[in-house]
Amino acid sequence: MSVDRHTTRRRPSLFVLLPLILFLSLAGVFLYQLVSGHDPQELPSALIGNPAPPTNLPPVEGILRADSTPVPGLDLAQGDGRPVLVNVFASWCVPCRQEHPVLMDLARDTRFRLVGINYKDEPNNARQFLAGLGNPYAAIGSDLSGRAGIDWGVYGVPETFLVSPSGTIVWKQTGPFSPDDAARKLEPALAKMLAEAGAG
Repeated sequence: MSVDRHTTRRRPSLFVLLPLILFLSLAGVFLYQLVSGHDPQELPSALIGNPAPPTNLPPVEGILRADSTPVPGLDLAQGDGRPVLVNVFASWCVPCRQEHPVLMDLARDTRFRLVGINYKDEPNNARQFLAGLGNPYAAIGSDLSGRAGIDWGVYGVPETFLVSPSGTIVWKQTGPFSPDDAARKLEPALAKMLAEAGAG
């Protein structure tokens, strides 16, 4: 009895084709990002326009100000009437080191308070990080468990949020700050928020 070769040939399994389908899908997304001019750092955040998560974190042990007093923990409810720039950082994060000089410059701007959430970091490592690079933060909350990062919807450090004096998140930076980001993105968001607050 002869067997027809055409009837015994199997079609490729879906599992065999799945890696190719996934690769083509990812390639399509990257190509779209490339040709659309979309900035991959500008990921949408469901928190923008909503109240900032209640955040009351203990200080990172042993971090001192220039006058040798301890840097306080982070309690967003204890504001001084200015907007707050919340930067999520860690000593193990290479892009955090890249953006640090920009944060040191931003800390001189008196229109807002710059505060930090130290994300999943050992206190000793955080101390060494800031001792070597400088401390731009008025307050630093220790988020050793990562719980606050979850509340803030952090994709990965560094991330930075601009919070209005009323406690609303108005802008977000995903990834490290560059001087261009500060000038072209943060400054307009800050200026608009302050103008609206003045008009109100």
